[in-house]
Formats: sequence, C-alpha cells, structure tokens
Amino acid sequence: MYPALFHPQVYETDVLPRTIWSEGVALPVPNRLGTSIRTEVAVIGGGYAGLSAALHLARDYGIEAVVLDAAPIGWGASARNGGFVTLPAAKASAEEIIARYGEADAYGFFRTQADAIELVRRLLTEERIEAEPQGDATYDVAHAPSAVAGLQRTAEIYRHRFGLDAAFLGRWAFDQIGHGGTEQHGALRLRGGFGLNPLKFLLGLEAAARRHGAVVHADSPVLSWAKDRGRHILETPDGQVSARSVIVATNGYTPDDLQPALANRTIPALSNIVVTRPLTEDELAAAGWRTVCPVANTRSLLFYYRLLPDRRFLFGARGGTSGSPREDKAMRAWLERRLGEVFPSWKGIETTHFWNGLVCLTARRTPAIGRLPSDPTVLYGFGWHGNGVNTAPWAGQVLAHAVAMRSGGMLDLPAPYRGLPMNLFAPSVRKLALKAAYLWYGLTERS
Repeated sequence: MYPALFHPQVYETDVLPRTIWSEGVALPVPNRLGTSIRTEVAVIGGGYAGLSAALHLARDYGIEAVVLDAAPIGWGASARNGGFVTLPAAKASAEEIIARYGEADAYGFFRTQADAIELVRRLLTEERIEAEPQGDATYDVAHAPSAVAGLQRTAEIYRHRFGLDAAFLGRWAFDQIGHGGTEQHGALRLRGGFGLNPLKFLLGLEAAARRHGAVVHADSPVLSWAKDRGRHILETPDGQVSARSVIVATNGYTPDDLQPALANRTIPALSNIVVTRPLTEDELAAAGWRTVCPVANTRSLLFYYRLLPDRRFLFGARGGTSGSPREDKAMRAWLERRLGEVFPSWKGIETTHFWNGLVCLTARRTPAIGRLPSDPTVLYGFGWHGNGVNTAPWAGQVLAHAVAMRSGGMLDLPAPYRGLPMNLFAPSVRKLALKAAYLWYGLTERS
C-alpha cells in the first residue's frame, strides 16, 4: 500500500490528472499483464527512471526487460511536473554537499548532474522524441535581497569549482533578459538547461523502450514479491513475472510494503501547479517578461515558473500536507493570489488548469541510487527532489549499466548518491517532519 501520508485521492490510479500536458495527447492503451512471464530484469515503475532503464537495457545491452507500473503510463510524477531540465536533484546546497562529502565527490555529483541534462538532449535526438524543448538556460532568482549573497556564492562554486557555465546577474541585468516583478533581486544563470513537455518526453521514452524490445505493462501493480531458487517472483492482479534482477523506480509513489528494505526511506511532498490562459504580448510586456527559459526562485518552498510555447504561464510551488479536495481548492486560490503578487500586472488573471503530484525527498536531501546490501540483484533509484526530468533518466541509464556489468558490487557513483537514506520508521514520522518543515519555512518566509 502507499504511505498513509496524503488523502486517498492522491493515490487514485484510475483518475488521470487534467494537466496542460495531456491536452490533445493520446495516452497509450494500458497493456495489463495477464499471464506468467520470465525475463532477465523486472523494472517496477513506468516513469522516467524505469523507462530509461528498460530502454538502455534493451537498446544498449540486448537484455530482456519488463516494466510494471501500477497506473497507466502518464499518470505519475513524470507526467505532472513543470518540465524543468536543470540541476541539482538535491535540497542540500552546493556548500553543504562540499562540506559533507568533500570536494571530489561534490564535483562528481554536479558533473553527473550536467551529464544528465545532456542525456536528455541526446535522447530527444537519438529517439526522435518531439517534446517541445525551450530555452538554453535555467535561472534561480533571488526572491529577496537577503538571498542575493547566497546565489552569488553558488554561482562562484558552480563556475570555479565544478566547471559549470554559471553566472550571477544583478537585478537590472536579469530584468533585461528575464523578467521584473516584486520578487526579483538578481538571478543565477546556468547555461545548458531547458524546458520541455514532460508528458511527451515520457511517452517518447515509453515508445523507444518498446521499439528496442522492452515490454511495458501498465495497470499492473506488484501485489507481492518473493524469491524462489534465485529468481524474483512478482505477482500482479492477473499475472506473474519471474526475473533474475529487479530495478525499483517508483520514487515518491513507492509503496511501503513493496520491499521491506525500502520502506520509510522516501519523503513524498506535494508540488502544485496552475496554468493561465494564453497571454497577449501586451500582458507579457506589462510584467517585463522576456524569456522562454525556466525559472525558479530561492524560497525554501520554491516558486517555479515558465512561459509555455502557446504563451500560457505555468506557476508552481511546493506545499500542502493532505492533498484533499478542500486543500486543493485552497492551494489553487493561494497560487493564483501569489502569482498576482509576484507579477502585479497579472493580478486576477484567469487560470485554466490546476493539478498536483508528489516529488520525492530523502532525509539526507540527496538522491539514492544503488543495490540493496541484502540482495545485490535488487537495485533502486529515487529521491530526485523535484529535478527528476533529467536525473531520473540518467539514473535509469546508470542502473541498466550496473545490471549489465553483473558485478554485484557497489555502484561507482559520487558519494551523494550512494547507499540508502535514513529509515524514518513510520509514515506518521514522515508526515510530522513535513509539517514541521513547512511551519518553519512559513515562519521564516512569510507571505
């Protein structure tokens, strides 16, 4: 079962969210598993990480892979996010990662994050995925004068210690190429990142995985998992998969009873999005909006936003601790109000879409990629901290390579990725931690 963290509607796999991405897009008809099959690798989770793992196993190594997803492909976080291809997939800052893991491992972590962005670009080209890429950079905006110094330090670290193409732009300089608004006090520009349509990217990965020989079964939740004579036996409602290895790629939707070693390791958190009607050129000019690059700000419960190809404006934020219909209604109203406060000329502008879904955090605030110490034939990847559009496909590639090498040892990864994060014991502990964090952020970042 899913962790008892949120309202049941958050986990209703038979209800597809009405996102802007799904407008006019035909989702694949679920190919529900209805028999018993054998394969080399079973992949649990049909999002970016799972489909990328299956694609790379089949295409690069000729290894059989079967993907099992509890919902239709296009239901989960990979189809609900804002479409930001950027770094880092961590809540810990660059300074914290250096202090905790050392210069070499911090450098390795950020360089692999840059590699992950390039992997997405390569997949779009190699697999002919039409995902509407936009922009050539991403921006982190100082939401208050007090945030400027931290962004300047981060830009210096990115550029001089990690070799990334980063620079800090003062308020006036960013206004000339980015936007104005009440919460713009300069920005960190990171070259290389971009925006895309996350659902089209996901469906492109799914089609590519199948084209190269992987099998994808949606609406096929794993109800039980046992080991018999060296093989993993995964039972679904109408079928069974027998596999030599298993990759778990379920991220924020990981059921606590799926695999005991992974229980209580994730901290799912709600992220919410509204999208406006198409904006006119005059409306864009009134807000000083000048970029097609994705933007986020420095709030702990960050705002993230971008102009879409049809000139609709996407505005998102972390927040909410239940996901109930009542909370969703209040969250939509809050996002609409805050959009008008950040961009006063857009106060009261019509929004046509609202949805939310789960991002996945960990207690150590960095991702987790590896093998289970108790069984090296079980591999996992999760904890993308809201930046999974590039990190998750990269993790899938890494996990596919690990399976193909058949070493059974620890994956050769920078330390911030390695090993399982802390076990938080029970869903109630995770929910309490989330509420405490949100209360603290609310007190320190009022409005």
